[in-house]
Amino acid sequence: MVSMKKAKLVKFDIPPHILLVVEGLESAGFEAYIVGGCVRDLLLGIEPKDWDVTTNAKPEEVQKLFWDSVYENEFGTVGIKIRNQNADRKEITEVVEVTTYRIESKYSDKRHPDEVKFAKTLSEDLSRRDFTVNALVLKVGKNNELEIIDLYYGQKDLENKLIRAVGDADERFNEDALRMMRAIRFSVTLGFAIEEKTFLAIQKNANNLKHISPERIRDELVKIILSPTPAQGIELLQKAGVLKIILPEIESGMDVMQSHHHYYGPYNTVYKHLVASLEKCPSEKLEVRLAALLHDVGKPKSKRGDGENATFYNHEYIGEQIVKNILERLRFSRCVIDRATLLVRNHMFYYNVDEVGEAGVRRVVQKIGLENINDLIDVRIADRLGSGVPKAIPYKLRHFKFMVEKVSHDPISVKQLKLNGNDLMKELGVEPGPKIGAILAILLSQVIDDPMLNDKEKLIKLAKELVKSNVEDLCRMAEDKIKNEQKKEENLIKKKHKVS
Repeated sequence: MVSMKKAKLVKFDIPPHILLVVEGLESAGFEAYIVGGCVRDLLLGIEPKDWDVTTNAKPEEVQKLFWDSVYENEFGTVGIKIRNQNADRKEITEVVEVTTYRIESKYSDKRHPDEVKFAKTLSEDLSRRDFTVNALVLKVGKNNELEIIDLYYGQKDLENKLIRAVGDADERFNEDALRMMRAIRFSVTLGFAIEEKTFLAIQKNANNLKHISPERIRDELVKIILSPTPAQGIELLQKAGVLKIILPEIESGMDVMQSHHHYYGPYNTVYKHLVASLEKCPSEKLEVRLAALLHDVGKPKSKRGDGENATFYNHEYIGEQIVKNILERLRFSRCVIDRATLLVRNHMFYYNVDEVGEAGVRRVVQKIGLENINDLIDVRIADRLGSGVPKAIPYKLRHFKFMVEKVSHDPISVKQLKLNGNDLMKELGVEPGPKIGAILAILLSQVIDDPMLNDKEKLIKLAKELVKSNVEDLCRMAEDKIKNEQKKEENLIKKKHKVS
């Protein structure tokens, strides 16, 4: 351990409300330091999302100094409310968490300390923290000069891009098993490697994750999946022995060979394909990335035959139920479950340019929902690229996107007019019949030329003139004009999607 005197002067912009809290504690005779992930982020040039302060003041002493605070936990953390003094209602803008130095006893359940004891010194408190890069401390000196206190060589690990446990890795992971997933999450979000002894300790203690609540596992998994390198995160989970604990359904595809349609990598397994699909997924949405990772999870159960001729009939429907079970087990929201299972169930949608017409595309849109079409296409792209196909969007997929846009556009029709047949019959005193349709077609053709005419009063005025005219000739001209406009619109959409 490095001496407490080893410190380095630095310059950072610390938010005024954080300095206010630190100064408030120090002016009352207590120690106070900025600690944890915010210090790590400052040193990495990342703007911190959260700020934490640690102190030797007891929670009740902190609350006496800051009356506008809340203390509702067993871990000595007081939330100090920071209010916008310039607002009429003085709304809460920040909550600064101030935690009393503490040491912790045995963790019988691998989640919570059997007993939380408050410590007397900063060094005791830092000894219980998870990783060296999260055990860095900022001391605010006179004139707001800042000193880094680094007891566990966290700065060196930042420079070397390493995630290393503080002290004994086995002890840290036995205190809270979720730290093993946090190590992998920090690895993929920061782009760091996991130090060898720390990784070996994860492999040794992975089974302890069975004691962690599904909600906490879900939160770490989400951060891994939404990271810049989610596929690397899944691979690390697998190598560490964590994946078989939290997502055994994915690991079950490790030895399941696929057919010749999937030729990614040297092993050609369902597992490799799923990881590759997540890696290639073009979307940053959680439910789309989940669907990319899990879209073929039903294949191990549906496989019939061996080798290149193996079949996986109805794997999308089997997979839908498996995905539903996984996401419910991990306590995902109903919205995420519904959208992810919808994408998995429909990822095999069939489309061939010469075989599926507008009616077929409308059926797909109706089944999926227009708002989900682009997400479904992203899953298909991830599936293709995860199979080793070099081209993400082939002609038929571009054509499908063109057809979706075409059928989802309101057609150039009388429905766009600001009046309808009932309005005409009421205003003109005309009985139902072909004449009403003819007048509406003529009105539409005139609105195409001059959109400003699409006003109910103006249209009624025009209709009153038309009702006296030779409607049949005008109607033929109107229909030709409408068809030409529809063709123009279709050509523009084709050009957008590069289809002929």
